[in-house]
This record gives sequence, structure tokens and C-alpha cells, in this order.
Amino acid sequence: MDKTFNFELIAQDGNARAGTFETPHGTLETPLFAPVGTQATVKAVTPAQLEAMQASLILANTYHLYLRPGDELIAEMGGLHEFMQWPHPILTDSGGFQVFSLGDINEIDDEGVTFQSHIDGSRHRFTPEKAIEVQENLGADIIMAFDECADPYDRAYSEKAMKRTHDWARRCKAAQTRSDQALFGIVQGGIFPDLREESAATIASLDFPGNAIGGLSVGETKEEMHAILEVVDPILPADKPRYLMGVGTPVDLVEGVARGIDIFDCVLPTRVARNGQALLFSEKFNMRNAQFADDPAPIDETCPCYACQTFSRAYIRHLMVAKEILGATLLTIHNLHTMLRLIAEIREAVLAGRFSTYREAFWEAREQAPPELPK
Repeated sequence: MDKTFNFELIAQDGNARAGTFETPHGTLETPLFAPVGTQATVKAVTPAQLEAMQASLILANTYHLYLRPGDELIAEMGGLHEFMQWPHPILTDSGGFQVFSLGDINEIDDEGVTFQSHIDGSRHRFTPEKAIEVQENLGADIIMAFDECADPYDRAYSEKAMKRTHDWARRCKAAQTRSDQALFGIVQGGIFPDLREESAATIASLDFPGNAIGGLSVGETKEEMHAILEVVDPILPADKPRYLMGVGTPVDLVEGVARGIDIFDCVLPTRVARNGQALLFSEKFNMRNAQFADDPAPIDETCPCYACQTFSRAYIRHLMVAKEILGATLLTIHNLHTMLRLIAEIREAVLAGRFSTYREAFWEAREQAPPELPK
């Protein structure tokens, strides 16, 4: 492994952490939120717009890029950084979640998964070795071990999938040939504390440069998710970054950091933007609502993003009702900026030793916010 991948813990306030993680394409300041660029693009915004809002890490998806346009083509084009013109760090997931959730699965066995493409029905085979091969072609800074994400409430299958995930993690590590990519292992085990303890200990023992927690935000309650994070926090090594996969509402960021998480990603900010929803720290509302038709105020008067500093709610509502693409772009800019501003404030609070105070103020603001407006 390239010595570039160095994680330094700078400050800790309770279980909340602030640190830095070095990669070949820049140093990441944690905790951080990564916008999701599933198909080598964060929907509705340009790389320049992402840079302007100070995004540091982008996530792309192995399953989707393997199917279209193909990992070998991307390698020929110079890898993801060159292909999508993003010069900063990139993370790719292994494709495991999509194989199980999107593909029409024909066979799951200890060797891998045979599945049908959700695009054209063609048959494909993913193994741990194949997942590493594809991710090495893509060329991201952080790559993920191939894992199996099971129904969180099915104990028997969760245990089976966990053991398979551990075996696949070992095979992924053995298959890795590039030293300029940080391979993260993934903790599984559903909502069962003893399985999560076993998985966290096993993954930690494999000495990956970072560790991820998968199989959460897939149907369990927030309380169950928080309980699992509290189980794995003291087991995962403190000198490695911890990545909570696919989780990232404002509440998730605050409560995840409170339980030792360093990296988050989620499609929520971009997905709800395309549906007309604006995110604030304490609430969200639908910009299509008629009450905004003649509202001259910005989406959020406290927000310094381009959308809030330039346009009115009335204009953005008009764009959404008229189905103009610019409306989705402006709401995406605002929503991502909101998440990135929140995680930056959280990091500052940890560095200053006042995270607990910040967390209390965050919840007070949410309790005082008006109820969410009708969708």
C-alpha cells in the first residue's frame, strides 16, 4: 500500500473525531460528506460547481460504470479522474449493493454472484476478484471490498452473508495489484449486535487502510442504526478512517459523527432536488408549493450558496413547475451546499472541543422549526 494513505486524528470530542486522510489526489479533511456521482457525474451540476461549493470527495459506482460505458473504456480514457474531469479524490463502491438490489439475481454462491443487467438483461458474473479488477480499471483513490448486503432483520441469512463478506474481503485484498488505491473492508451483520461485533473485529484484523460500515439505512430504524454504530465504534481501529456507506441526512451527519464516523455519502441531496425539495439544517420543503409563487426570499436566508444568493423562491418554483432543467441544478447546488456546510461546521465544532454544544443547538433548532410542508 502506498504510504500516501495516512490518516491523522487531529481532535476528538467525545466519540466525535476530526482528522485528515491523504490520497494521491489530495488530502481529505474529516468528517466529510461525499456527493454521489453514480455514473461518473453528480447529477445536474458540473465539476466546477462542485469545486465552488468545496466538495472534496466524489463517489462513483462500480456496477453502473462496469455496465456502461465499461471499465476498460474508462481505463483507456485515463481513468475516472480524467474521464469525468474531477482532479480531486474519488471513491468507488464495489457494486455489491447494486448487484443485489438492481440486478435480477440468478445465483449467489460463495464464489460470487451471477446477475442480469438492469439495462438490457445481459448476464454477468461478479466475484471479489472481478470487483477489484473493475475498480482498478476505474482508478479511484478509495475502493471497496465486494460484500453481500442482506436483509437486516433476517438473522440466519445476515450471519451467512457476513461470513461470506469476510471471505470476500480476504480475497479482495489478495487480488489487489495497485498500491495507489486504498481498499476498505466492510462490516456487515444486520441489526444484530453480536454479529456486528464479530464482523467489526474480523474486518479490523485484516488491517485495511480504512473500514466501512455497510448494510445500514436499508430499512432499519434510526435507533437501530445508532445502536449498531455504538457497537462497532470501539472495535474499529481509531487510527483508520470509518466510512458509513449510503447514509447522509442532516440528522445522520450529526448523529453519525457523535458515534465516531468520518466519511458519509448519500444520494438524498441530489435526488430530492430533482423532485423539487430544498434541504435546510432543520427542515425541508417542496419548492413546487403554491405558497412560494410570489415569495421574493431566497430558499434559505442563512445560506451563502449561488442559488440562495442570486434567485428567489418564486423563480425557483417557476422553474420547477415549468420543468426547466435549471431548477434541478439550482436546488442541487443548494442541497449539496447545505450538507457540505453542515459537515464543515461539525468539523469546526470538533476541532474547537464544542461538538456536544453544537449537537444540542442542532436539535433545538429542529424542534423549533415549523412542521414539514405538504409534499
